Parts: sequence; structure tokens; C-alpha cells
Amino acid sequence: MSISPIGFFDSGIGGISVWKEVVKLLPRENTIYLADSKNSPYGLKSISEVQDISSKNTKWLINRGCKLIVVACNTATTNSINLLRTKFEIPFVGIEPGIKPAIKESKNGKIGVLATRGTLSSKLFEETSQSIYGIDTIERHGDGIVEIIESGEFENNELESLLREYLNPMIDYGIDQLVLGCTHYFIIKDLIKKIVGNEITINDYNVAVATQVRRILDEEKIANIEKNKIYTDFFTNGNKFAIELLLGNKKSVNTI
Repeated sequence: MSISPIGFFDSGIGGISVWKEVVKLLPRENTIYLADSKNSPYGLKSISEVQDISSKNTKWLINRGCKLIVVACNTATTNSINLLRTKFEIPFVGIEPGIKPAIKESKNGKIGVLATRGTLSSKLFEETSQSIYGIDTIERHGDGIVEIIESGEFENNELESLLREYLNPMIDYGIDQLVLGCTHYFIIKDLIKKIVGNEITINDYNVAVATQVRRILDEEKIANIEKNKIYTDFFTNGNKFAIELLLGNKKSVNTI
């Protein structure tokens, strides 16, 4: 069991930012990454659709021997992870918008949240938001951003214009913390930082996710202790261009 891989799935390439932090912290772990680009973006789908897709992706990863699955997508986590934990006897680690860490770091109590419609309308996000007192939040749907990133465009005029449309109201509102509620957005973190400037902190939860993965592996006693050669397998059911561009020439990507 210890040499079995950790599985990752996302609605495309966004979860690569999560995968990178996990393999940085746990370099002895084998990994399998499924880019479900065919069904991207999850954020525009119904809850039942997201749950069905997430279940199918989980089965696919389990069939390849995964010992733990990282749901490397905010929309899939907020709408599906509780269901997945009841359906499958395997540990799961999810991705949630880093609102609570942002609250701790905020000096003026003003926080911006940029996320997909699916994440912002989810029950989990609603419960988290309702538990917050004394904090002003401004939320924006990032419509169109995922589609541009999935096309392999990580910095162009169209993308920057779209980001400014969503972020400028937050800047004008005076936020000092920005929560990115979609793993895709971390791919363009530098562009976002260029727009919001140094006075606004972009909350990054990827390290916390990697730490949670390590904790569960240790608790379940399934961390890899073998000295075998480590592997990472990347799969996509869509166009390989964007993921290959993001990974560079170091990794090969399989089409399914």
C-alpha cells in the first residue's frame, strides 16, 4: 500500500499548482494526475453534475491503485467531497477557499474572494461565510478565466482585461487580502499580483493542502517508505497543449 500513488483530479490543469506543492513536500510519493479538461469548467455545472463527474474521476483513480485522493478543485470539493467520503473507503483531501487564514491575516477586515459560480453558490462556502463575524467580504465570479487558461493562454490582453473587471471593484473597496477560490487562478498568480499590487496579499492554501496530505499519510501509516524509483503519471481527456505547456518538456502527458 505504501508505494501506491496519490491521485489528483481537477477540471483541467488548475490542480497542477496543488500537485507541485505535494510533491515538493513529499518527494518519495508516487502520483497520478487526471486533468478532466473535457468537462471543464465545473463552475458552470449543477451540483448533481459535479458530484457525478467527481465520482467517476474517483473511480478512475481508484482503479489505478490510488491510496489517497486530492480533490484539486474548489468547485468539486465544496460540492462533492462529503459525498465522496461516504461512497468510497479511501482518504480524501479537498481544496477550500482560504477565507479563514485570510481573516487571521487581514488588518482592516476587508477580504476579496474571486471564485467560480459553483464554489460561491455551494453549501460549504455559504456555511463558511455565515460563520464569519466582523469581516467585510466582496465576492466576484471569475467567469471566463478558466476557459482562457485551459486554452494555454496564461497572460494576454483578454485575460488581463477580464481580471481587471473583476478585481478593480475589490481594490476600490480597500481589501487587504485576496482569496483565490479556484486552483486555476494560481497559474496566473503573477498576473493577478501585477493588477492588485503589493498592498494586497494573495492567500495561498496549497502548502496547507500538502501538509494535510502528509498528516493523513502518517496517520493511516500509508506513506511510502520504499526506495523504489518514483513516478508521476499525467492523464488528460482533453487537449494536451495547455498541460504540456505548463509542465514544460520534463513530463509526458497521456491522453485517455
